[in-house]
Amino acid sequence: MSHSTEDADRRDFLRRMLGLSGMAAMTVISPSAFASTAVAVKGVRLSESGGKTRVIFDLSGPVHHSLFTLSHPDRVVIDFDNARATRALHLSPTPLLRDIRHAPRGHSDLRVVLDLKSDADASSTLIKAGGARHYQLVVDLSSVSVGKPQPVITAAQAQPHRPLRDVVVCIDPGHGGKDPGAIGKRGTYEKTVVLDIARRLEKLINREPGMQAFMTRDSDYFVTLRGRLAKARKRRADLFVSIHADASPYRYPKGSTVYVLSEHGASSEAARLLAERQNDVDRVAGVNLSNKDNLVASVLVDLAQSATREASFKLGDKLKGSIDRVIRMHSNTVERAAFVVLKSPDIPSALIETAFISNPAEERRLRTPRFRASMAGALLGGIKDYFEHHAPPGTILAERGRVLREFG
Repeated sequence: MSHSTEDADRRDFLRRMLGLSGMAAMTVISPSAFASTAVAVKGVRLSESGGKTRVIFDLSGPVHHSLFTLSHPDRVVIDFDNARATRALHLSPTPLLRDIRHAPRGHSDLRVVLDLKSDADASSTLIKAGGARHYQLVVDLSSVSVGKPQPVITAAQAQPHRPLRDVVVCIDPGHGGKDPGAIGKRGTYEKTVVLDIARRLEKLINREPGMQAFMTRDSDYFVTLRGRLAKARKRRADLFVSIHADASPYRYPKGSTVYVLSEHGASSEAARLLAERQNDVDRVAGVNLSNKDNLVASVLVDLAQSATREASFKLGDKLKGSIDRVIRMHSNTVERAAFVVLKSPDIPSALIETAFISNPAEERRLRTPRFRASMAGALLGGIKDYFEHHAPPGTILAERGRVLREFG
């Protein structure tokens, strides 16, 4: 497997991070043991003992990997070289581990992130578990507070420092003003249709306890694509949902499509952020990139984008399932594209083509208040389904979900 100079520099940086943080790197295995073909990560499991958590990855062969920790929020990042997950990786929460997530990294690598409930020491060991194709990567996690005397606190001191907040949804009605978007045969403007759906969705969301919404435009005026992203970031949105109506040179295409950001779109946006790195717009996941060197900034952007792309796909899947109850899907999968409005590196985002305005039958549906109301309801349903399991920590919905899981 060949690596560019930039990839080699990044790996050297990660190794330095490992040395500085005092974490154990992988067990040294002879280079000849590592296969040239992609290693399959076949599954993951847990063992828990004495306040320590052991995460065991079952592998089809030996694998080069890097491991490091990050804070705010606390997490452990494991990068597998030339590897792929053959199935979704799931783990039950432990007193230390909150969740696991994973996503492809580049064209051939795999990144796994262990979300933690508190700061922890982490070490990794690669072992041969028997059989020519049976290896394991063992990651040991131990809370940094284990063995330390715990201070006595009062009930008042134990209360959260910050009140729980609502989740914030940015609704983006496409086009507007001088940009009408697509125009149907009966003169229906896309910008008008999607604004009405967005207004309905905003009202529905704002009626939901623990949720609030705002729009990138609330009437018929033009907003640049980057301006829409800036509005979402300024209001610290937890989700970004862009609403459009599709068009085709032909009359017969029909149905709805949900898009999330493609890998190419993420790569180009990462390059833009790293090139510009100035002002508050370059804060990614709460970290200002302007005071970071290129290598550190690159790692931070890469981490943020990997997590956001995975969350965006989960959002898109929930939206697709909900919309499919209102109108048949033009595509049965969540599609990926490099739309500019999907490029926020730390806000899960999806773009919905509600129907084909170029199809006479669907144009008629788009013109009716009934269909617009149904579409707004479907979008709300998908958003609620997403937040049921992925509400950000510190929100009313996250706390409600925790209570339901713990106490039924």
